[in-house]
Amino acid sequence: MKAGAELERFDRNATRQIAFTTAVIVLSAKMAKADGRVNRAEVDAFKQVFHIPPEEMKNVGRLFDEAKKDAKGFEPYAEQIAMMFAHEPAVMEELVGGLFLIAKADGAVHPNELRFLRKTALIFGFTERQFERLKTIHLGADGDAADPYKVLGIGRKISDAEVKKTYRRLIRENHPDTLIAKGMPQEFVDLANEKMAAINAAYDRIEKERGLR
Repeated sequence: MKAGAELERFDRNATRQIAFTTAVIVLSAKMAKADGRVNRAEVDAFKQVFHIPPEEMKNVGRLFDEAKKDAKGFEPYAEQIAMMFAHEPAVMEELVGGLFLIAKADGAVHPNELRFLRKTALIFGFTERQFERLKTIHLGADGDAADPYKVLGIGRKISDAEVKKTYRRLIRENHPDTLIAKGMPQEFVDLANEKMAAINAAYDRIEKERGLR
């Protein structure tokens, strides 16, 4: 009975992993196509971000090529991930981060790619403000430097105590040990390290601005 239960759990986890991998490949391909064409830099970024094993490259390439024919029809795959990770927003946040890296791989993020990213994030359950925070972390701001308050997802009128509380929460949520404990793939842990660097830099700027040191 115990062996049967373990086998059932293994099958369920394997099915979940296959569904997740398929959705990630399709979302990546359709996002890259959102600007009208998929270039080599975006394909290379996809391979780098999601660490495709050599033995799976052919199968992944086949699915990627099929999905990149049209940017439309991505919503069901985003909805599938939203259902699978409804209680694990950190997974979806790192996935959005991976999509941002692919989008900017060719040196510019097309407005259609940004619309794709925003809609995907909203399907995942993120608010507009949360999306703007992720956008600022991964793309910077329209000006010379990213708004540190946007990076932390807070308003400028927030108290010093709340700034510290928010910063500590973000560091705790994005710490590699936390993500590894949740069973996240290494590529998402790597993305989180980059995000932590942006969060730390933003907090340093706010500390100096407010004289908190």
